[in-house]
Amino acid sequence: MGKRGLKIGSAGMVLALGALVSGCTSIKDHRGYIIDQALVDSVQPGVDNRESVEKTLGRPTFASEWGNKDWYYVSQTIETPAFRSPRTQNQVVLRVQFDPKGNVIDVQRRGMEQVARITPNGDQTPTLGRERSLLQDLFGNIGQVGAAGMGGSGTGSSGSGGSGPNGS
Repeated sequence: MGKRGLKIGSAGMVLALGALVSGCTSIKDHRGYIIDQALVDSVQPGVDNRESVEKTLGRPTFASEWGNKDWYYVSQTIETPAFRSPRTQNQVVLRVQFDPKGNVIDVQRRGMEQVARITPNGDQTPTLGRERSLLQDLFGNIGQVGAAGMGGSGTGSSGSGGSGPNGS
């Protein structure tokens, strides 16, 4: 019975370890436009226009706000390891440039070289202005009531001669 109990115990440990390891796998997710290279290759500068590009590739992920209204198609593969933040594993940005008449000038494809990995410095964002404590924020305006423009000068309190919205 002692040997059999040891085998059952070790089998239970292997199963528990397997369950723990399987819970630590990464999740891969695709976000954005699904690129079909044959369709992208069919968009030709000088031949296609906005309407034909929309029929071929669909609506863009977003369009530029300034200058020529370039269209962008963004495709990302994201991997999220267990208990960690998601990371971009692959990214493709397809940029379709148009002339002022709406004809295709150029089609550019960019990859991971455009991804910027930013590491914040601490958990605070530096700002301009004064440093104030919680008590200063709560009680900082005490004594400020009745300050300039609040009718304390005596000229506007009787209702005559004032230039404010209520005659003060």
